[in-house]
Amino acid sequence: MEHDRHKTSPLWIQDDKGAHERMATLGIDFPVFEPGWVWLVGAGPGDPGLLTLHAVNAMQQADIVVYDALVDDRILKLLRPEAQRIYAGKRGGRPSAKQADISLYLVELAQQGLRVLRLKGGDPFVFGRGGEEGLTLVEHGVPFRVVPGITAGIAGAAYAGIPTTHRDCNSSVTFVTGHGASGEVPDNINWAALAQGAPVLVMYMAMKHLRRISGELMANGRTGDEPVAIISRATTADQHILITTLANAADDVEKANLEPPAVCIVGKVVDLRDRLNWLSPQDDVKTVRNVPFDRILDLLAPAGGKD
Repeated sequence: MEHDRHKTSPLWIQDDKGAHERMATLGIDFPVFEPGWVWLVGAGPGDPGLLTLHAVNAMQQADIVVYDALVDDRILKLLRPEAQRIYAGKRGGRPSAKQADISLYLVELAQQGLRVLRLKGGDPFVFGRGGEEGLTLVEHGVPFRVVPGITAGIAGAAYAGIPTTHRDCNSSVTFVTGHGASGEVPDNINWAALAQGAPVLVMYMAMKHLRRISGELMANGRTGDEPVAIISRATTADQHILITTLANAADDVEKANLEPPAVCIVGKVVDLRDRLNWLSPQDDVKTVRNVPFDRILDLLAPAGGKD
């Protein structure tokens, strides 16, 4: 784990008293981050706009943040300047802190009376090891709070114009990881049940083993021409989308030089992208008008005291 005391630019909440007042007029209250607590917070898939207000609230109060590799740099700029940053990223094939050590480090920091923010990409309880960290906190009597985040399997698909459920295609969806604690494909996957159980599969951390996974799915009943979407760096300016088939997915990924992090969507819903592709960063679509966040609050808050 690496310490980083880099100071960031103040967020609008810190300086704009008017923003505080406008939030108050909306009748929104937020929990106080008490000393000695750990908050397990989901930072979402990358786009800072997908952060929850609870997440931003936590970032404005934390004394120290232990953050993952998948947390976008723009999100780290929302931390209060005084907050100490500690990098605890875990990326496949690269040296990184062991999960048990990270969990115990959170305990150690909380026992020092600090307000400890554990900031994790996506949702902490969706293939994010948040459950492991939470159990360690429970074992050591450390109070904690969980702030859910938008998981990449949902948001990445949406930003690609792919609904994970659609009544004409599927009434169920399965989320699965292609990367276990050992770094290999989990050995407890029932491939027949997975292949036949849901029309749509959302696969996390599957890039490294995509050839084996595709083969197992086809060997257990999925057709080779089934559409597949691979979404790399979802919801960021570097998002890239590859549309392929189950039989060709592994080869096409290699040809396209796609790199993780990525999510893979398998199923007929992928075909809906042709009509629902509302935003495609790599195509330089600039149809969204952007304004500073305090201007958004002006739109929300009642003007002139009127209802």
